[in-house]
Amino acid sequence: MASNPSPSSDSATYSVQTLSMLQVLACGAAIVTLSMGIRHGFGLWLQPITQAQGWTRETFAFAIAVQNLAWGVFGIFAGMAADRFGAFRVIVGGALLYALGLVGMALSPTGLLFTLTAGVLIGAAQAGTTYAVIYGVIGRNISSDKRSWAMGVAAAAGSFGQFLMVPIEGFLISSLGWKEALLALSIAVLMIVPLALGLHESGFASGKPVKREQTIGQALREAFKYPSFQLLMAGYFVCGFQVVFIGVHMPSYLKDKGLSPQVASYALALIGLFNVFGTYLAGSLGQKIAKRKILATIYLSRAIVIAVFLAAPLSPMSVYIFASVMGLLWLSTIPPTNAVVAQIFGIQHMSMLGGFIFFSHQIGSFLGVWLGGYLYDRTGSYDIVWYIAIALGVFAALVNLPVREAPIARAGVPQGA
Repeated sequence: MASNPSPSSDSATYSVQTLSMLQVLACGAAIVTLSMGIRHGFGLWLQPITQAQGWTRETFAFAIAVQNLAWGVFGIFAGMAADRFGAFRVIVGGALLYALGLVGMALSPTGLLFTLTAGVLIGAAQAGTTYAVIYGVIGRNISSDKRSWAMGVAAAAGSFGQFLMVPIEGFLISSLGWKEALLALSIAVLMIVPLALGLHESGFASGKPVKREQTIGQALREAFKYPSFQLLMAGYFVCGFQVVFIGVHMPSYLKDKGLSPQVASYALALIGLFNVFGTYLAGSLGQKIAKRKILATIYLSRAIVIAVFLAAPLSPMSVYIFASVMGLLWLSTIPPTNAVVAQIFGIQHMSMLGGFIFFSHQIGSFLGVWLGGYLYDRTGSYDIVWYIAIALGVFAALVNLPVREAPIARAGVPQGA
């Protein structure tokens, strides 16, 4: 008997539910910890590299902006490959590119080569070792009643990586030098390769694409015609603009204001620490209340927190308070956004659709980090970009409220597809 399917159903002709929840969360969280932890500290290299190479801040900022854009572009194809052939091969390839990109970042003699390595190579590496691919494994192996929570755990791991890795990166720079620190990280990131073995799903072991009821083209046409998908993309654009601008430019902003580099290192670490709690809480709440309301609250709260930070007298304590509160909101958009994609469209093409939404995030990231460097070089201040971040936060809160979270109805598709 035919009936309308539920896209959130976990039964499918391509079933690969062979990994335990503990194994998926442990290995996935460790991979995200390394991958996200390293990239969160890139702002610490802005001044050492530009001063040593004689480059402007815009040169460094442009390379990181390209990194975020490349991450978004390659993320689409990494998601397609992970959905079709499994996450294992994608993660291993990403880890190797990450190591190569870090070596190139250390040894690049020109701004162009720096952009190609720190930008394109590392961006492609992050596409294969972070959320879109890891969440695809979670979606395929963890039931829908625990999926949002599990995504919160994985996102919290990325936050813990920031808390763990940023102080380590600061220590490596101060003790080894900026170039040697990057070379040391290029070795450390290869730990992702053995961790990827824990996400090697037997359903993909043959290397042949799994069978599914909906083609890539059908899935894309369905998603891009659906208004809620467009609204989620718009909100995620704002997320990228805000967090990457703050993550890359806040160390230099604070140093320009006369605060020591240690304040910036501690602030980034606090963002990572408190985001462990924020992302976990957002994922857990996503099992109980409407995800669109969670997202709207997060974006509006960011706008308020930034405005208060700029209005208050600047001191180490005000920076730490700002970092702690912002940390609760930092990556907490990730679990509800990805969970609502799975809830609406199902898990067959989850990594790919998550990749497209993340591409919007990375366009915002590109603009946030590049505008920060561009406007600073021309005005001597970051003020304009801070004000843009506030306005965008209000915009994102408003566009997330109309999102419809109910599973999309697909006429003529068998139940469970």
